[in-house]
Amino acid sequence: MRQREKDLAAIGILTAVYFVAGKSGLGLTFLHLNSSAVWPPAGIALAALLLFGDRVWPGILFGALCVNLVNTHSVWPAALIATGNTFEALLGAHLVNRFARGRDCFDHARDTFAFAILAAAGSTVVSATLGATTLCLWKYIHWTDYLSLCLTWWLSDCVSVLVVTPVVVLWAINPHMRWSWARLSEFVALLMTTLAISEIVFGPSITGAAKIYPLEYFCIPVLIWAAFRFSQREAATVTLLVSAMAIWGTVRGVGPFAFGTRNASFILLQGFIGIVAVMTMALAAIFSERRHVEEQVRSLAVTDPLTGLANYRKLLDVIDLEIKRFGRTGRSFAVLLLDLDDLKKINDRYGHLIGSRALCRLADILRIHCRSIDTPARYGGDEFAVVVAEAGAAEADHVVRRIHERIAAENEEPALSASMGYSVYGRDGETIEELLAAADAALYKMKRRRHQHEQQMPLAI
Repeated sequence: MRQREKDLAAIGILTAVYFVAGKSGLGLTFLHLNSSAVWPPAGIALAALLLFGDRVWPGILFGALCVNLVNTHSVWPAALIATGNTFEALLGAHLVNRFARGRDCFDHARDTFAFAILAAAGSTVVSATLGATTLCLWKYIHWTDYLSLCLTWWLSDCVSVLVVTPVVVLWAINPHMRWSWARLSEFVALLMTTLAISEIVFGPSITGAAKIYPLEYFCIPVLIWAAFRFSQREAATVTLLVSAMAIWGTVRGVGPFAFGTRNASFILLQGFIGIVAVMTMALAAIFSERRHVEEQVRSLAVTDPLTGLANYRKLLDVIDLEIKRFGRTGRSFAVLLLDLDDLKKINDRYGHLIGSRALCRLADILRIHCRSIDTPARYGGDEFAVVVAEAGAAEADHVVRRIHERIAAENEEPALSASMGYSVYGRDGETIEELLAAADAALYKMKRRRHQHEQQMPLAI
């Protein structure tokens, strides 16, 4: 399918989704048929532009035009309101792409706050102002209700962007759930707990004088649970679930926000949803950043910064694990030491950058051509090591030959060579120190033989 056909299909689907969501939202109108207390299409429209780019904007325009035309039965007011809905989404997407890293805006707390301020609170003013003005100009509503209409319209779009957009964007970017059973069970428990608490807080069980207590904040612990234990995607999903339950209860006239006029109830509800949505997404971003930093620190603690291989500390840990595994399974292993020959000459002749590149070249050979169960590491300076799991002398000899062949097959200058030696657990030692000492002795034995061979070679005339 060509790009043009894909764009037309996306526009058609967006038009249909916007229309269906808009008709659902217009079921919650109090001041006018075109002013809803909840407007999911605003969040869907912004998510579509962030995911597919500005080229799908006609889908927003056509969907909004159809929704408003059905309710106003007049072309010009419907067209102006639809224009406001479309420009709101385009402006929000432009601001998020420009100042909040686009669809990756939920990765960091700073960008999440920028998204909330620029897209949710900022761009939604456009549609609210143009829509309310249009309805007043065409005398669908009196000018005395203008400010109230603007506030309701703005809050409905703002809350939709805060709640709906993150869910759509995050699930579209990463729809897979590669979880263990324990992780999946915890998420199911989180959802069940969220539903139970939301039913208690926003359902008909709380009546009378108990309604004056701020019971809605009992939802905060499950939102923190989602942000702390899961990613932004799951936190956004739980936020949407809490919001849906709160709206459902308020529509039925129950829950902590069901008092006074219905429009006033929904204004208070929207304020609550907006606050918890921003709080939850910001916390999820902060916890995600913290986990990422912790993973980086753990990686740096066991990784050589130049070559990316395991460092000396990790090498010792792996050898220790192999010794313990031998105690359980009786399977031996080998420790191979490598020394990059003539690194000093390479540094003197080509410079230290080329010398560092030579170390990385050898590290790449070890990383690519060792088995997945083996552990290549940088032993220190120009020396490397490989822990060859489940191997004896024959397997270690095979690894040495294979590495020699890969080094010889390299075409990059300067040419590399390496001296190698190995030790086998049980045969050459039974402790880490004994194994490394035996492998080191074998390595220098090979270096002496090579040096003697080079001295015996006749000089070229």
